[in-house]
Order: sequence, then structure tokens, then C-alpha cells
Amino acid sequence: MAYKVRRGEVEAVQNVSFEIYRGESYGIVGESGCGKSTVAWSIVNFLGANGYVKRGSIKFMGQDLVGKSGEELRRLRGDQIAMVYQDPMQALNPSMRIGDQMTEVLTVHRNMGKEEAEERCIQMLKRVYMPDPENVMRRYPHQISGGQQQRVVIGMALLNNPALLIMDEPTTALDVTVEAAVLDLIAELRREFDTAIMYITHNLGVVARVCDRVGVMYAGEMVERATVEDLFEDPQHPYTQGLLRCVPKLGTTKASSVLYPIPGRVPAPNNRPAGCVFAPRCDYVRERCWEERPLLRELPGGTWVRCHFAEEIDPSTWTPPEEMELPALRSNGEPGEPILEVENLKKYYPVQGQSLKEILGFGEKKYVKAVEDATFNVRRGSTLGIVGESGCGKSTLVKTLIGLEEATSGRAEFLGFDLTQDLSKRDEALIKELQMVFQNPDSTMNPAYTVGQQIARPMQRFKTVPKEQIREEVIRLLKAMRLDESYYDRLPRQLSGGEKQRVGIARALASRPDLVLCDEPVSALDVSVQAAILNLLLNVQQEYGTTLIFIAHDLSVVRFFSDYVAVMYLGQVMEIGPAEAIYAPPYHPYTEALLSAVPIPDPKAKQKHIRLEGSVPSAMNPPSGCRFHTRCPRRHLLPDGGKICETEIPPWRETEDGHRIFCHIPLETLSTFEPVIEPAATDRPALATEGQ
Repeated sequence: MAYKVRRGEVEAVQNVSFEIYRGESYGIVGESGCGKSTVAWSIVNFLGANGYVKRGSIKFMGQDLVGKSGEELRRLRGDQIAMVYQDPMQALNPSMRIGDQMTEVLTVHRNMGKEEAEERCIQMLKRVYMPDPENVMRRYPHQISGGQQQRVVIGMALLNNPALLIMDEPTTALDVTVEAAVLDLIAELRREFDTAIMYITHNLGVVARVCDRVGVMYAGEMVERATVEDLFEDPQHPYTQGLLRCVPKLGTTKASSVLYPIPGRVPAPNNRPAGCVFAPRCDYVRERCWEERPLLRELPGGTWVRCHFAEEIDPSTWTPPEEMELPALRSNGEPGEPILEVENLKKYYPVQGQSLKEILGFGEKKYVKAVEDATFNVRRGSTLGIVGESGCGKSTLVKTLIGLEEATSGRAEFLGFDLTQDLSKRDEALIKELQMVFQNPDSTMNPAYTVGQQIARPMQRFKTVPKEQIREEVIRLLKAMRLDESYYDRLPRQLSGGEKQRVGIARALASRPDLVLCDEPVSALDVSVQAAILNLLLNVQQEYGTTLIFIAHDLSVVRFFSDYVAVMYLGQVMEIGPAEAIYAPPYHPYTEALLSAVPIPDPKAKQKHIRLEGSVPSAMNPPSGCRFHTRCPRRHLLPDGGKICETEIPPWRETEDGHRIFCHIPLETLSTFEPVIEPAATDRPALATEGQ
């Protein structure tokens, strides 16, 4: 697979070989830039005007797709081969209603009547758990959320029961509960229609859940092919071993384990080494690796690997290189005093009605109740993780604390400062001590200023260091982020996504704040970059005693990184307490469902199957009583069958260790729940020694 460029051509993918059988799910994993999506695009010929298959063949049901005409491929793409993209807006026409786009698939490829096609589309939207599908059919893409757009695209891809379904990071933008439902749907599709699935992802937990076999790609090459069980139990290629060392296992903590990022980055297609492409980042590199490119070969156990010395490598004896800076294992010492105290904090957004009466200001005012009676405290030097589905109020909560949103009522006190007062009344001392890291660093970086200028500005404003020492301090901070001095004069457009996020963290730390609010800082990053940034935040916390509030949708990451965890649903905190208590019974029924949905990077782990019915209700008109009662799978355990949940606000149930659960079900009953996740018993050696 190559692209024609001004200086000749660039081979994006080289010598990739694999096969997918009918009814099989085949996973392709690797970091960004490894060529995963390019392989998928080459199958459906979405390579652009300058892309082409340089050599080799792509055979689908006996037909070679290379060289087929555009019309032949168009018929195949709409009927026998379907693709789901990571960004749903690439596949949806912004000028057409959802219903018109979906019915077109059936009217063109199945010659189905419009009414029958519409009914089939509505049924498919229900299968992908779309709320109010009849209404969604009448909307335009911009009128539904990103997660709903992705469900529409997945539904469109499934309409014709394709023989091959290509999915390129299809669940990245979805909540874990919706992701679990979609993965269940994919498994059901395989069983019902014998559909083959090519699943591209960087999430090893998803691979463990849905795939039969896996291909690991690096720098345009397939470096390992194996069954999913063999890949996780006995990875053969050093790159695969490195990926698995980057991933926090659900249940491990920063006090008991360390994440080991892979040093360096994936080389650009026009700058790959002459020998083994992984040699510059490999801990086992030898002279032969620099001179001779290894072939993909089959080992006695059936795994295929592209490595000269795979048989000689024992991952259980691996130790991190001396130059790898790792956070020391933290002991769970006594927590400090509360640095942030929040009590009954509310954030309501007024909603403009559509009727003339409402527009003129008459009638009852309506509000979106984004945060309702949030009460908690955060102790100095600790990390509070916040989890929950999209729309539950996580980001609104931290934006209200930072001052980007004005609190409706309640109290939020930080180091003696009142965070609910008008933003204009905040003095520099408060701004200096309270900073934020945003999910999307692009939206917070000025493209016209260099990295050094953007990190230096808080130092100048707050006089963190003397003026003549600012450049030196910026460079020190860059090095702490694993970025060298050359980054000082670079512009944001010259950085990768992971590098931009590191700059964002450096800027937040430039004023040496006491509290940093992190809103999904690692959700869009590769596992290796994610591991490096988590280690970085741990080092900062240990060196400066920084307190963190950490929002993430990956419960494994939150468990690893956090000392305390709060679970939010529809604006309310449903459960809060020490991290180890949240991940073991007693659970709030909502927490139990979240844990059941999280993909675990271990195909042999046992996980209870709990799926929530319906979607999150509207925050403008939340359910009475317990807000979770409309979806709760446990309310029948109450003597009245859960009727009390519909009318009365639940009490707080509290254990001796400060674990609090907002639920009508007594603690004694909640304690009888079986653990959601039981790790597989294994006697295999660890990939790395903890505490190295």
C-alpha cells in the first residue's frame, strides 16, 4: 500500500498478510501511525486519489478486489462489505436526515419499498439502543450527540447483514455501557448471520472480549498473529509484550504496580529503519536487527511472529531500562487534611421554551439539572477519580469548580476561597493554586504561540520564578514531561496528540498549583502514551504533593490512578469512597453495571453480564425519587418491589471505611452481591516484575 507524494512515493503498509474466516472476529491492534486504518481503507478502496495497492492481492469470497472498477466496488461496499468509521461524521451526510440516509441503504441495495425500509431502520436503531428512534429518523446528524451518531453508523452498516463488517475504532466515542451493548450486538450478529468482522482498535480490553484471533501491527508491518488467548497469555514479539505492560489491569493500583511505557515513537513511513522496524525501541535489539529485516514466520505453537530472536526472549525476566524514569511505588500513608470541600453543589442551565408564552417569559421556567446536590471532599496529595456515563455531570462539576460555569447554589470551598462566587472576584492567589487539564489540548492552545511561550505565561503572570529564570524553568518542566529543549520553540501544529497533551499538563503545572482538575486527559491516547502521562502525573503528585481530580471513562485507569472514586449518574453522586472499596461489594447497582460493562484485557477473566435497559433520562425532567430507578436491575430486591425508589429520595448508606452508597437497598443486601469480575487463575509468569 503506497501513496504518491511530491518526492516520489511512500509505502504506508508493507507485506501485510492475514485471513479472516466466515463468522470470525479478527482484531488488528497497534499504536496510531502503525497502518491499521490504511489496511481497512485499502479493502474498500478509500485510499484517496494518490493512494494505491502497490503489490499483493485482496481476495474477498474468491474475488480479487485489486483492480475492480469503481461501480463493482460500490455495489460490494453497500451490500457485502460494510465499514464503521471512528469519526461518524465521515460517514454521515450533514445535509440529509438520518432516516433518508439509512433507508437509502435498503432501497438501493435491496430494492425495498420506502415504508418497509423505514420500519426496518427503526428496528435496527432499537437494536443499537437508540432512544426514541422514530424521532431520530427525522433529525439531521448535527442534532444528535456523537455517541448517537456512532450508533446510527453502526446500524447502517448492519442493515444489509454484510458478509464482512470492518470496524475502525467504532466504540471509542461511546460510554462503557453503550460500548458493552454494541459489542454484545456484534457477537449476536456473528452468531445469527455468520458475519466476519475485522475489528481495528487500540483498546486491548475490547480485543479480549470480541476477537478470536489478533494481528499486531507496527510501522506498517504485521509483527505478530495469534489466537486471542495465546496473545495475552504468551506474547512473542517484544512490541506486543510492551503494549501489554502499558495497560493497567482492573484491580491493580499505583501502590502495587507500575505501568511501563514503550520508549520512543512509531517512525514515519518515509523514515523507517533498514532492518527491523521496531529495533530503535526494542529492549532486546542486537546487531543483526539493524542490518536484516525479519520475516513473518510461524513458531511451533502456531503463533506467527516477525522477530529474529523470538524463541530466546523470556518476557518474565524483563526489567525496565535504566534510562526509563518511573514513579516509585506509593505506600498508602495517612491522607492529608481536606483541601477542597463541596456541599450540596448544584448547577442548573435555564432552557428557553418553544411556545410563544414561554418565549415571552410566562409560565414555569425549565432547567437542565446538570449537577444536583454534589457533596464530597478531596484530601491534600490524593486523587479523586470521577466516573459515569456521558451526560452524568462529570465535566460540568469540574467546570463549575474551575469557574467556567457559575454555580446555581451550594458551597465549594478551596483553601479558604469560595469557588461559588463570581469569577471576577477570584484573586490571583486562587487562580494560581487551581488549574485544569482539558480533554482536547487543541482547543486550549494558541496556534500562533510557541510551546515555550505558552508554558512561560503562567510563570510570568504569577511570578512563580524570577524573570531571568523563566526559560530555564520551562525547559525543566518540558524535560519532566519527557520533551527535550527543542520543543521550546515549536508551534502546536508541529506536535503529536500525545505531545500536545503533555504541553497542556506542563502549562497547568507551571504555576505550581495545589489542585489540578483533569478532564479525560488520556482518553484519546495510545496505551503507551497513556502510560507515560499517568506516570508523569504520579511523579508530579509525589514531587509537589499536588491534589488531583481525575475524570475518565476507563474504569481500569481510574482504579489504578485514584485514591478515592465518585460514581455519578444524571447529575448526582451515587457512590463515593476509597478506590478499593468501590471495586468490591457492596456496590451501588449502577456501579455494578459499569463494572460489568468495562472491557478487561484478559480473555480468561470471568465477568458478570449486567446490561442496563434503556438510555439515560433527560436531565431537564429527571425521574422522581431515585434517579436511577428507571434502569435499576436490582430494585426488585426491596420488599415493595422497588416502588419506594419511584417516590422517595434514597438515604446514604455508609460503611466504617467512609464508603457511601446512595440507595434504598440496605447495605446487608448490597454486600451479598457476588464480585462482578473474577480474574482468571493463572500460573504464567508476569510480563514484568512489580516495583522495578
